[in-house]
Amino acid sequence: MSLAVNISSLTIRNPLMLASGVLGTTPSMLLKAYKAGAGAVVTKSLTLTPRAGNVNPVIVDLGYGLINAIGLANPGVHRFLEECTSIRDELSNIPVVFSVAGFRIEDYVGAVKIIVESGLAKAIELNLSCPHVAETKAFSEDPKLAGRVVKEVCDISPVPVFVKLGFESNLLSVAESVVKHGASAITAINTIRSMAIDIRAKRPVLSSIYGGLSGPSLKPIALRVIYDLYENFEIPLIGVGGVNTWMDVIEYMLAGARAVQIGTAIRKRGLKLFKEIIRGIENFMEEEGIRDLKEIVGAAH
Repeated sequence: MSLAVNISSLTIRNPLMLASGVLGTTPSMLLKAYKAGAGAVVTKSLTLTPRAGNVNPVIVDLGYGLINAIGLANPGVHRFLEECTSIRDELSNIPVVFSVAGFRIEDYVGAVKIIVESGLAKAIELNLSCPHVAETKAFSEDPKLAGRVVKEVCDISPVPVFVKLGFESNLLSVAESVVKHGASAITAINTIRSMAIDIRAKRPVLSSIYGGLSGPSLKPIALRVIYDLYENFEIPLIGVGGVNTWMDVIEYMLAGARAVQIGTAIRKRGLKLFKEIIRGIENFMEEEGIRDLKEIVGAAH
């Protein structure tokens, strides 16, 4: 029985990935998530220079999901790589995907250049669609601009380049452009722009007004997007949004995803969730007579 999957040239031991921004804030947490059972781990989105992000409050727990407006707070690529020094040898032996965000094409290219020179990245994930940082919307909504940044990053990256897309009205046009310009895989979808209002204070809860919705309420939408992308493009897909159980993972894979990322559920239930989901997948494979998990990718089409 094999749970290993391929995403472009990257092979991971199982289809579960730690999503960007949940526990990938420090190198030690990435390592901890991998040891807990993740097939691959994705860093928090890093920018060329440090960002303080938004002021509190930045998270609303709705019960059926979270709205967050962290604002891409991060120490910057230089500082993050410095933090990797003490456990560099261990990190170099696991599939670490570096998530990169920016506000200009030069920001993405500059950050990726530094990361690939470090030798720690097994893949790059371009965050083109942060819903609570207005400056990133140009990339997520403009096929030409999205294609340009992907091309320029692919020109300098020796490792696969994944592109994380949001839920835009012209998503398929943007996807077509990033595929055309060299993307190795598409991650879908990012959190969806949303808000919450405090009825007593009579004002938005989040300091930035808008945030990104994640969690169970996102899954049916993200699942549909993966299904549509699989119908239209021959490129590896990574599903993300509302994964809580092994059944969610199987759904995404049947829709066409080769791997899935888990975020909000890990924040709520802890790293033990990775092994719980793996056990569920193994039991399912045994019951269904599936020898290799790759067999079910896209089987719902």
